[in-house]
Amino acid sequence: MWWVIGAAVLILIGVGFVVSPLLRSSSQQDGGFARTASVEKRDFVRTIRIHGSVAAVESFAAVAPRLSGGQRGGPGSGGQISAGAIQMFIGGGGGQMTITKMVPGGTRVKAGDVLVEFDPQDQERAATDQENSFKDLEEQIKKLKADQEANKAADDTQMEQARNAVSSAKLEMRKNEVISRIDAEKNQQNLEEAEARLKQLQQTYDLKRQAAVAALRIQEIQRDRSQKALDHARENAQKMAIRSEMDGLVVLNTRWRQDGQMAEVQEGDQINAGFPILRVVNPERMEVRARVNQADIAYLKEGQPVKVRLDAYPDLVFSGTVDRFSAIATTSGLSSKVRYFAAVFTVQGSDPKLLPDLSAAVDVELERNPNALVVLSDAVFTENNQTYVRVRRGLGSEKRPVKIGKLSDYEVTIESGLQPGEVVERAAAFAQGGVR
Repeated sequence: MWWVIGAAVLILIGVGFVVSPLLRSSSQQDGGFARTASVEKRDFVRTIRIHGSVAAVESFAAVAPRLSGGQRGGPGSGGQISAGAIQMFIGGGGGQMTITKMVPGGTRVKAGDVLVEFDPQDQERAATDQENSFKDLEEQIKKLKADQEANKAADDTQMEQARNAVSSAKLEMRKNEVISRIDAEKNQQNLEEAEARLKQLQQTYDLKRQAAVAALRIQEIQRDRSQKALDHARENAQKMAIRSEMDGLVVLNTRWRQDGQMAEVQEGDQINAGFPILRVVNPERMEVRARVNQADIAYLKEGQPVKVRLDAYPDLVFSGTVDRFSAIATTSGLSSKVRYFAAVFTVQGSDPKLLPDLSAAVDVELERNPNALVVLSDAVFTENNQTYVRVRRGLGSEKRPVKIGKLSDYEVTIESGLQPGEVVERAAAFAQGGVR
């Protein structure tokens, strides 16, 4: 009895040694170690692959505003400006602004919607201060005009008195024929003194009026400058809210943080003037911009069909066409002998994952052979000037000669030796020195 059990155990162990490699080979094939591919009857397309990045045809950039700034001094007025009249324009064109509200990325917005709001307290306070300064200057001008009118009235009175004195002296001069010579000389002296005083008062009067006009003009210039400062302050306050200029999808930009990490801009961040915070793009009109090597530019023609694949989402495939490419090449930064041409490819269709700045691969269709027998090129290998494939047969495979036709970067057409639907092993080309 025991010898029967022992024999059964030995038989099971032997079967295990035989079956285990086969199962292991099968599991490897299913798990991707010995990959397979099916022979398909379909259109064979020869392409070249060009790498680029996705960009929006229509977009609007929301940029942190540059606030009006610059010191307005008083050249021409001796540099003397009334206290608080002219201050440094708010913001100085730079500085940091704190984001208090922002539309999340991926949001659909309409033209006129608020995209970003900054803390407006400093700008509102500055606008209030400038408004008070402007009103104070207007009151100063009113007071100056009133004082000048009062001074002019007093000067007019003095001038009238001086003219009356001259007229009286001239009347007294008419008596010189009937009065003594001494009195006649006194009358002459009085007339000369009255005319000299009138002349002096007239000169002083003219100088005072000129000085009054200059003083008033200085005040008016200061008021006008204060008005401009007020307008800038109000404009800066309005810049604290950025509105969209178009309908579209919000795409947030990234920035370096203090911890050295790249992250999307978010509420609470302090942003410098001129920094691009986000973009509003039209997701229905996207394109791929790429640099084409000088060796490949000869294959491109406007209107050629292309397939666009996103590196981040390999399952997404978009149709498109060659839109345009530059006529003049640019030199590569790595070598002066290598030149590139800028090319743009249109993308047909849309998807929430199709966003700007994603890297993309563009397969440009060069040739199409309809109804061909197609297999992946890494399934074909060469031995002694004869091409073969390994066709799956149960748990194993058989080596079969085939005749190949046209080739692309990753596919080959089979003219004879295979039938549609048969399964061949891949990666044989790397082990056997295949056609790729």
